[in-house]
Amino acid sequence: MTAAAATTEVILTPAQVRRARILGIVELALAAIVIVVFAIGSEGDGRFTLSQGGVDAPDLVFPAATVSYIVAILLAFLGARQVTRGFGDKANIVLGIALLLFIVAFLAWATAQSPTGQFNMTSMLKLTIERSVPIAFGALSGVLCERVAVINIAIEGMLLGGAFMAALVGSATNNVMGIVAGVATGAVLAWVLAVLSIKYRVDQIIAGVVINIFVLGLTSFLTVRLLAENPHLNNADVFRSWDIPLLSKIPVLGPVLFSHTLFVYGLFILVALTTWALFKTKWGLRSRAVGEHPKAADTLGVNVYRMRYLNVILGGMIAGFGGAWFTVGLVGRFDENMTNGRGFIGLAAMIFGRWHPVGAMAAALVFGFADAIAGKLGILQTGIPSQFLLMLPAIATIIVVAGLVGRSRPPAADGQPYIKE
Repeated sequence: MTAAAATTEVILTPAQVRRARILGIVELALAAIVIVVFAIGSEGDGRFTLSQGGVDAPDLVFPAATVSYIVAILLAFLGARQVTRGFGDKANIVLGIALLLFIVAFLAWATAQSPTGQFNMTSMLKLTIERSVPIAFGALSGVLCERVAVINIAIEGMLLGGAFMAALVGSATNNVMGIVAGVATGAVLAWVLAVLSIKYRVDQIIAGVVINIFVLGLTSFLTVRLLAENPHLNNADVFRSWDIPLLSKIPVLGPVLFSHTLFVYGLFILVALTTWALFKTKWGLRSRAVGEHPKAADTLGVNVYRMRYLNVILGGMIAGFGGAWFTVGLVGRFDENMTNGRGFIGLAAMIFGRWHPVGAMAAALVFGFADAIAGKLGILQTGIPSQFLLMLPAIATIIVVAGLVGRSRPPAADGQPYIKE
């Protein structure tokens, strides 16, 4: 009897097989759309401009129809492979690649059809990072809270409250103090959420919704009664972009990554710091233990209540900082409901990123890209109604949560109040 190497075969459930086939059909449908809409009858060349902010780079010129046909072939291959054999655990990655290919074909078609005949790709990539900032801060806030099993639906309210106070205090003093006020506002709102959820064991989702409604109503009232009657209190200085020496002069990458305000650089630092702290420090280990099995953590001497209070307040401070971006980081003034649901999209980014800071940041970039491309398509004059362009971030949220995420496991104790015995 000869020894044979043992091989393990992954057995898929009927639901997983059904989902794999649905994803394959979606990819085949995308291939058909690319051929019928983008390839057939498409004429002219597309031009992607790569120069930005005084950093020169050669333009990328290509025949739009050829690009569309190549993309269609790739999509058809991915779809056929997905239907017949599947990609296993890589199915979500493959679908993401398919969507990216579809976007490339769409941009090639739109650029060729545009009266201007060109599209600044570097500018759009930079705008993608900028538009992802509040979403990423909201997602990081959610990660810190849910890692200790507290669901933070109130991210939207924390962003909005931080934006209001940053505008108010920033106008009365300076933009640095505006940031401090925004962070403090997020911390106060998070403390309210923590008290309701941890001490009084109120349903966490209901507590978060109440905070959102309260902040929306209060800021709307104060905008009409205070800011409208005192315009000088709604006119804060905006932080300017800071070019990192040498790095900002790199073609394409320089303007995209190294020419931003402190909010973007702060986001990069926070993502790296949070990732290191969650997975390499005692605090991170205790946070994850409290989120997975609080009773076991309590048995080992971890103060469950203290960890939850700490993480929720830290998450609120991050959300408040993200809210300040809307005012002292972007437009210098506050408008009613100016966050426009970015906190809820941040929650979707947190789920898509599987409760990991880096994954949350990557997911935020997806939503930021949808937001950025909606604005850029208006410049291309593609004929698509502006109402549909405004829907793109919401459509991206639905696609990501319903299609790309699949089954995602949150911390085991997420949303469950803890009662110390």
